[in-house]
Amino acid sequence: MKLLIAMQSAVAVTALLGSLSFSSIVSAGSGHGHGHDDHAAELVEEAKGPNGGKLLVEGDFSVELTIYESGIPPEMRLYAYDHGQPIDPSLWQVEVTLDRLGGEQDTLQFSREGNYLLGNQVIREPHSYDVSVKASFEGKEHHWHYESHEGRSTISERQQQLAALVVERIEPVEMTFTDTLFGVIEIPDDNRFRINAPYPGLVKQVHVQVGDRVAKGQRLLTLTNTDTLQTYSINSPTAGEVSERFVNQGDRADVGTLLEVVDLSTVWVEMSAFPESIEKVAKGQPVKVRDLHQHEVAEGVITYVAPKMTGGHIARTRAVIDNADGHWRPGMHVKSEVLVERRQVPLAVRKTAIQSFREMPVVFAKYGNTFEVRMVELGSTDGEWIEVLGGIRPGTEYVTENSFLLKADVLKDGASHDH
Repeated sequence: MKLLIAMQSAVAVTALLGSLSFSSIVSAGSGHGHGHDDHAAELVEEAKGPNGGKLLVEGDFSVELTIYESGIPPEMRLYAYDHGQPIDPSLWQVEVTLDRLGGEQDTLQFSREGNYLLGNQVIREPHSYDVSVKASFEGKEHHWHYESHEGRSTISERQQQLAALVVERIEPVEMTFTDTLFGVIEIPDDNRFRINAPYPGLVKQVHVQVGDRVAKGQRLLTLTNTDTLQTYSINSPTAGEVSERFVNQGDRADVGTLLEVVDLSTVWVEMSAFPESIEKVAKGQPVKVRDLHQHEVAEGVITYVAPKMTGGHIARTRAVIDNADGHWRPGMHVKSEVLVERRQVPLAVRKTAIQSFREMPVVFAKYGNTFEVRMVELGSTDGEWIEVLGGIRPGTEYVTENSFLLKADVLKDGASHDH
C-alpha cells in the first residue's frame, strides 16, 4: 500500500547536523540582524563550508554547522567566517536550539576547542528537529531558522486506517523468559505394573491382548497352582492399558513377568538440558509441552533436575503432564518451553514494532498525525516484548503493526544522513 505523505515543503540539501536534506532560510536586514527585507523568507540553495558542514550566511558573516561523530558520540562543532576568512572562536558567541517532536527542546551552549566552538551536549538521535541559531559578532546579532527532518512522515487519520497502523503506548511490562528443551514422553515408574504369578503353575487362560484397556480389578489371567491343583485369577492392579504380554495358554507361570499394564493418565516428559540451560532450570518451574506437529499443548511443572551430567554435557530434567485423552504416547518426541524467569521492566515495546533505519533499531513514535523514528537501545527479549533501555520517553505512542509501511515511505523520500 502506498501511503500519501504530506511532508513539510523544503528545498533538498545535503547536510546539517546529520539530518536529512533541508533548506536554509536567510535572515537579512538591519545592522543588528532583527529586521527583514523582501528576501528574508526566501529559500536559498544549500551551501557547504570548508569543513563540509551547513553554511548559514547573512551579509559578510557566516556560520558553518557540522556534526562530528567519528569514533565518538555525535557533537556539534561550529565555525565562523567574516568575508570568507575564519574568525577566532574567542571573538564570537552562538546559541543553538533544537526543537523536536513531542515538545522536547535541546539548547546548546558552546565553548572554544581548537579552531571551532564545541557544543556542550551530545546530539542524540534522531537528528530531526527545527533548528534556531543566534550568533553574535562585533556587536551584531544574526538569526537563522530552518527545518532539519529525517525519518518523519505525516499522514491523515484516514490513511492511517487504510494502512492498518496499530498504535500502543510504551509502558512497563512484565516479561516472561523461557528456555526451549527437547525431550521424549516416558511412562512414570510408579505407573508401570509388571504382573507375576505368586505360585508355581501353569497359565490356564490369558484374558487380554496387548493394547486392551483394562479397569482396576479386571481379570487378566487364570492360572493353576501345580502344587495344590487349585485354579486362581490375577486381576489388574490399576486402570490402564496392557503394554506387554509374555505368556500364552499352557505356559509355565514361573517364567517371570507374565504381563505389563501401564497407567498413562499422566506421563513424564524426559528432557535434555545443556549446561547453559541447566543453570536456569529448577524444580517447580512451569513448562509448556508441544508435540512436534504443533497439534497439542500441555502444561506441567518441572519435578526433577538430575544432579549429574550424562556424557559430561547433558543433564536430564523431568516434567509431569496430564494425559487423560491419551494424546501423549510414550516414545513421542516433544518440544518444551520452561518458564525460567518473570521480570518487570520499566519500558518495553512489542517485537513487531522494531524496524531498521540507518542500520539502527527503531520504532515509529506517533505525535498527532506525524510519525518519526526513535532510535532505541534494546535489552532482553522474551519473544513477544523487547526491553527498551533508552531512546524513547515513557508514555510515548508508537506503531506496533505495519510500521514497515512508514519506513518504506521515509526511505522513498530519501534517508541520507550526510554530515
